[in-house]
Amino acid sequence: MNSRDLRIVFMGTPEFAAHILKKLIEEKYNIVGVVTAPDKPAGRGQKIQEPEVKKYAQTQNLKILQPEKLKDPKFVDELKALKADIQVVIAFRMLPEIIWQMPVHGTFNLHASLLPQYRGAAPINWAIINGENKTGLTSFLIDKEIDTGKIIAKKKIDIEFTDTAGSLHDKMIMPGAELVIETIDTIAQGKLKAIPQEMFIEQIIQLKAAPKIFKNDCRINWENEGLGIYNFIRGMSPFPCSWTELHKPGDEKPLSLKIYEAEWISEPHQKVHGSLFIIKNKLFVAVMGGYIKLKSIQLEGKKRLLAEEFLNGFKFDHHYLK
Repeated sequence: MNSRDLRIVFMGTPEFAAHILKKLIEEKYNIVGVVTAPDKPAGRGQKIQEPEVKKYAQTQNLKILQPEKLKDPKFVDELKALKADIQVVIAFRMLPEIIWQMPVHGTFNLHASLLPQYRGAAPINWAIINGENKTGLTSFLIDKEIDTGKIIAKKKIDIEFTDTAGSLHDKMIMPGAELVIETIDTIAQGKLKAIPQEMFIEQIIQLKAAPKIFKNDCRINWENEGLGIYNFIRGMSPFPCSWTELHKPGDEKPLSLKIYEAEWISEPHQKVHGSLFIIKNKLFVAVMGGYIKLKSIQLEGKKRLLAEEFLNGFKFDHHYLK
């Protein structure tokens, strides 16, 4: 079968998924419907925001479904009516069996790690937090459990020492689109040979997870090893963003401080961990084994600034981070 003849339903929500949908449209794949999250209020003004996938799908006049509940009989009937040969899932919700079993050629997902490593909601973040120098993308058939289905194909990607979650996310977009197209073509040609993840687990010494990240998970522990703190900061940047508290002796209420960008400097010292100091209008934090140079930060109630800009309007007097 010609892969362009396959009836494809695309499921996804964020910008990452929208880029891949765009690539599929540009390559003339037959997208018969798009399933994405409902519109919802966001930001300080609680204005209604549309998912990025929906925004792009509207420009292409694609049929759009936005179910609140994936088991809703009305949604199930609408999805059946699209008569999909295959469903492609990119950064979406966990699907009930009635949905992922619907197409004749099944449903596959694109995951931002080399499965079975980093199963879960935040694989890009956790790979950087854990100091990995390689990661990748995996296409796999969806089954009853999260990120456990048979693997179709993989693509490796290098992680640079200066990569953040944001830069790695962007680096994955084009390879991700290529892997999705490769997977669709493989299925269309009848060459699918999916491999159980257990075959890969046997080769792995330590299996690492990628659970969803909550606000309290983003707080920096300044007693940790310095390089680990650096990896933590870049793994949380730009979202959900690492944070700490700025303290001044004698002040009752500390201020919350987000750290978006930093630099690692390996150098022995005797300074107290978490203490702040300034050298030539540059802001540093003493940590175990060296220093964290703060480059882009945001003080509670203020806008994001370069550290040099921040220092122009903030006077330090024995402040420290905790």
